[in-house]
Amino acid sequence: MATMQSMMIYVAPEQRKALQRRAKAQGTKVAEEIRHAIDAYLAGISKEELALLDAATREAAKHIQAMTERLAGTNKRLDAVFAELERMRAKQIPEADREAA
Repeated sequence: MATMQSMMIYVAPEQRKALQRRAKAQGTKVAEEIRHAIDAYLAGISKEELALLDAATREAAKHIQAMTERLAGTNKRLDAVFAELERMRAKQIPEADREAA
């Protein structure tokens, strides 16, 4: 890792609080969050692009959640169908044959 250099910056109280919340949520330090923001800025990522990416990410998360819920419902219905098939199979096979199987 490159040697770090100290730099003093001034931020508004609400920016500081937001940075602290973000760092806590990410499991990082405020300084690391600031470095990430600087890296994004230096890479030329605009606020508008970040906003679009954020919106797209949130929309994708909604779709993934909906798909997950549909899959869970499908799995529940399949479990019921397989259980019914097993009950039907058990009724068709005589007791002696079931013990041999």
